[in-house]
Amino acid sequence: MTAEASVVSGIAGRYATALFELARDKNALDEIAGDLADIATMIDDSADLNRLLRSPVIGREDQAKGIAAVLQRAGASDLTGRFVAVVAENRRLFALRDMARAFRGLLAAHRGEVTAEVVSAHALNDDQLATVKVELAAAMKTEVQVEASVDEGILGGMIVRVGSRMVDSSLRTKLQNLGFAMRGVE
Repeated sequence: MTAEASVVSGIAGRYATALFELARDKNALDEIAGDLADIATMIDDSADLNRLLRSPVIGREDQAKGIAAVLQRAGASDLTGRFVAVVAENRRLFALRDMARAFRGLLAAHRGEVTAEVVSAHALNDDQLATVKVELAAAMKTEVQVEASVDEGILGGMIVRVGSRMVDSSLRTKLQNLGFAMRGVE
């Protein structure tokens, strides 16, 4: 087992590893990574696409036709299209988003990069993302890729996860900690 393969596990990991090895052999890692990022974004943004991928009522053939049409319209590569067709044939489309995430992890490990998940209460602009990336790279002493997401429930601040480490400077957590401390005063 390669070092990259040990980064992922489960159904998504096995499929992502197979795709990663195919893409690496065909010198298409960046192209496939771009396709998978587009697919993940489409899944996140479309409730209809989510239903298509997750519904046990929709038949295998209909799911395959639907996702093939989406990929064709998105301009996905032939390798990505064939990969997703195999995923559809095996009734694993529900895990496609996780496969894209696992592929990103394999690619980052292959490149010697670290991926940081940054959750903020509001979308970060390009300057803020660049600052976060520079600070994380200095702290980790390696190249860092940042995956930013928004969770309005944290109220303010941010949560940063790098591997098994997490720094939670969200306002929600600070208020919860203050609440716990105040209970002890009574």
